[in-house]
Amino acid sequence: MSLSPEQRREYRGIAHHLKPVIIIGDKGLTEGLQQELERALNDHELIKIKVASPDRDRRQEAVAALCEASGAELVQTIGKIAVIMRRASKPNPKLSNLQRYRQA
Repeated sequence: MSLSPEQRREYRGIAHHLKPVIIIGDKGLTEGLQQELERALNDHELIKIKVASPDRDRRQEAVAALCEASGAELVQTIGKIAVIMRRASKPNPKLSNLQRYRQA
């Protein structure tokens, strides 16, 4: 699933006001972090992730590994913040950032 430039622009606009729900610290990609990522993607579909590493290459590797492990699509990265998206099979209209944005 590859995003078109129009979809990326729309998702960046939706994610602009979101706060990071996943923060990757010194321990990296732990099993608990991956479980929380799955829960967040199932609930919200579009989320922000903060990578606390000061090294740019490590941040990019961590985000790429998360996207690969979860099947999510990278929308945007700016500094230590990444926006990723994965459609839920049955999105909850009260929790999904995509559904709530379209209803507003």
